[in-house]
Amino acid sequence: MTTATSRAYDHVKQAILDRAYPGGALLSEGEIASEVGVSRTPVREALLRLETEGLVRLYPKRGALVLPVSPQEVSDVLETRELVETFTAGRATIGPELVAELTRLLEAMREHSGAADAKEFAHADRCFHRTLVAAAGNAILTQLYDSLRDRQLRMARLTASDPVRAADAIRDHSEILEAVRSGDRRRIRAAIHRHLQTAGAALHGRS
Repeated sequence: MTTATSRAYDHVKQAILDRAYPGGALLSEGEIASEVGVSRTPVREALLRLETEGLVRLYPKRGALVLPVSPQEVSDVLETRELVETFTAGRATIGPELVAELTRLLEAMREHSGAADAKEFAHADRCFHRTLVAAAGNAILTQLYDSLRDRQLRMARLTASDPVRAADAIRDHSEILEAVRSGDRRRIRAAIHRHLQTAGAALHGRS
């Protein structure tokens, strides 16, 4: 059963990630409580949790400030993603099932790029990386990857309507897939590194 705190947390976090609550916005406990239909106490607990995640800063009797994305946060998220993804690539169970799932997700990216469906394109991109991370069998690292991608959402959305970025992403994912097919873990890590360098340059350009 979903608790009042969880409902408030999910509501506020999603609004921050979707940029409905932009960086620099001051959130009121009372307004959030009204929107979610709960009392102020679970809202306060939810905001405390979001503060530990680095998304807001609490100011007593004033509310919660949505922290703007900084260039340092962009660098930190991409650096941590690379650590997680290259480490798990070294431990992933590589076989026909992994290759088949990555191939399916890459084809979904190509399909949604052509249809300029940004939401589905971004979903396939995220699932591609998550599948490779999860193949290492470490649930904590998979959860960490999920939290990093959540934070990346509010930096800049990968969009199928930007043909250059979409083409770069598809090219990089193709290289990662070919490296996985080869079974060469050093090659996989190198392909992930190149891809995240490209992604980092794009995010810094738009952050």
